[in-house]
Amino acid sequence: MNEKVLILDFGSQYTQLIARRVREQNVYCEIHPFNHFPSPDASVKGIILSGSPSSVNDADAPNPELDALLNAFPVLGVCYGAQLLAKKLGGEVAKSAHREYGRAIMTQSGEMNMLTDGMSYESQVWMSHADTITKLPEQTTILAATNTIPVAAFRCDAYTHVYGIQFHPEVYHSTEGKELLGNFLFKICKCAGDWTPGHFINEAVELIKNQVGDDTVILGLSGGVDSSVAALLLHKAIGSKLQCIFINNGLLRKNEFQEVQDAYVQLNLNIHAVDASSKFYSQLAGKEDPEEKRKIIGRVFVEVFQEEAGKIPDAKWLAQGTIYPDVIESVSVKGPSATIKSHHNVGGLPESLHLGIVEPLRSLFKDEVRRVGKELGLPSEILNRHPFPGPGLAIRIIGDITPEKVQLLQDADAVYIHKLKEAGWYDKIWQAGSILLPVRSVGVMGDERTYENVVALRAVTSTDGMTADWVHIPYELLADISNSIINNVRGINRVVYDISSKPPATIEWE
Repeated sequence: MNEKVLILDFGSQYTQLIARRVREQNVYCEIHPFNHFPSPDASVKGIILSGSPSSVNDADAPNPELDALLNAFPVLGVCYGAQLLAKKLGGEVAKSAHREYGRAIMTQSGEMNMLTDGMSYESQVWMSHADTITKLPEQTTILAATNTIPVAAFRCDAYTHVYGIQFHPEVYHSTEGKELLGNFLFKICKCAGDWTPGHFINEAVELIKNQVGDDTVILGLSGGVDSSVAALLLHKAIGSKLQCIFINNGLLRKNEFQEVQDAYVQLNLNIHAVDASSKFYSQLAGKEDPEEKRKIIGRVFVEVFQEEAGKIPDAKWLAQGTIYPDVIESVSVKGPSATIKSHHNVGGLPESLHLGIVEPLRSLFKDEVRRVGKELGLPSEILNRHPFPGPGLAIRIIGDITPEKVQLLQDADAVYIHKLKEAGWYDKIWQAGSILLPVRSVGVMGDERTYENVVALRAVTSTDGMTADWVHIPYELLADISNSIINNVRGINRVVYDISSKPPATIEWE
């Protein structure tokens, strides 16, 4: 990277949001645990210290050595980061008399400074803290306050560019948070702001060429955005040396196996399409436990993939659609005590195939992947597809899996998605899907009594799936969808709509 900003993570729920807000201004940034970050080099333009659920006065509070950073780089401490700066430099932090959470009005002190330059004299900010800076270190200037705390923003004059803010500029409710972060990035850190999709593509292509040379690369396609964008990047870099494997596990959406192949043909990709539905069905027969179903699907996928990969004897590399949230989780964005998670999106393949790993998207968030895909010309039917779980419909069929249940759910889901697109609602929704419930209900169709299946509809809005809210689809549209499913899908006589948010529920039912 030509330039970047490092975010040291102290466990805040907002850390990824800080990164998003920085990247929205076309500045590349990376998140690293506070106790495990790379030695900054000339490419680093600034450092941001995140918030934390901890108190700086806790015995085990995150407390890294910062002297070298403060002397060498512009630093912005956010919430806990600001309190950490204050305490380390000789100030005092204590429990707040009244915990400040939510909106507050920040009033500037009138002191000229680059951090709040151009912002309103009074500005709404978002607070979330139980501690307060009660005494600032020497050689420190207060830049802003609220009606409940005397220090909402400050500058450490002992250093060239070190600032602390008690509020969260990255959240929507801080109405001029974007301006403040922009001031830090451009006026203080002197970032160029040239990290665009086009810039990323050019850089990624060069990195791929340097990594794999003239070797053959295998990529497992899923039909989703991540693997498709990875395929286009690799194809741009190495052309026909990319060999893609697309496996039908029998749990895809209706007609998806053929439709995705047709879309990939337009992109001139080398596709090895394998219909392994019967193998997956036989292994899943009688299995009801969600975790057992996931493990079976993962194991059979590896077996089929290995068999197909063995038909490409000169392959040296395995490409994966790993994206940045996966990488962050693998090094514990929640702090050093959290359980480390593997970020391999096709678990087991790297070890069993003995291939080098290529992950061209590992620095991107999901929305950034879509922007890169658009720049690369990925067809809209793939680019704008809703996320789909790796185990497919297996975790949307509650209970055991049979081909008949899969077809029933595929048919119902196809009607649901078609109606959403027809009404102009599909692109307003982050993820929509149907769930086949393990119950039957009595109904009346014509003059006949029926005893058939129940389908639940799910639709959520989200940015990255970490949190989600249910979509308020108009009643008229829900009624049309329900009628269309019941009238066109034999075997379903009742449709319900899931109005649960995440948390406490999850997006998928299993």
